[in-house]
Amino acid sequence: MSKEVDFYFDFASPNAYLSHKVMQSIKERTGASVNYIPVLLGGIFKLTNNKPPMEQFFGVKNKNEYQNIEMQRFIERHGLQKFQMNPHFPVISLQIIRGAVAADMDGYLEDYIDKVLVHMWEEPKKMDDPEVIKAAFEESGLDAEKLMEQMQDPDVKAKLISNTEAAAERGVFGIPTFFVGDEMYFGKDNLWQVEEKLSE
Repeated sequence: MSKEVDFYFDFASPNAYLSHKVMQSIKERTGASVNYIPVLLGGIFKLTNNKPPMEQFFGVKNKNEYQNIEMQRFIERHGLQKFQMNPHFPVISLQIIRGAVAADMDGYLEDYIDKVLVHMWEEPKKMDDPEVIKAAFEESGLDAEKLMEQMQDPDVKAKLISNTEAAAERGVFGIPTFFVGDEMYFGKDNLWQVEEKLSE
């Protein structure tokens, strides 16, 4: 059995942050490697006719309230107290996920993800404002000037589109989604199944 997880990822989802943090301990326990694949969550929604939970369950009595309780339980269970809901949510992640594609091309994607997640979900900022993004990059020691240029590079834009379209073709309808081999798992609450599959 493959010891690699494909993790379809976008900064826009708080559950992607929570999953990324839990994935670190899964890697340690199973010896698996994680292949992060940057995609645009908004693009996934359009391609699959899906909607974000806040919109999908709007008007359903008690549903979104329960989702918040469930998220808090997950945070407490895994000791993820650094998490803070971004007051600017929903943040349009197009620029920073393009940055992830550029970082992947340059060979430092996981470091980029670690650093940008801090600015999205630990010390939350308006990470769809170019000036805020640039300042966050500089604060994290990233090459801000280069990344800001790369986010407008046609090859980077095309790669993000390609990743997003290929994800939808593979069966992805939301973030976070994981594959172990051909087996797909959606959502942070199914990470135990990912670990179980890796441990077979």
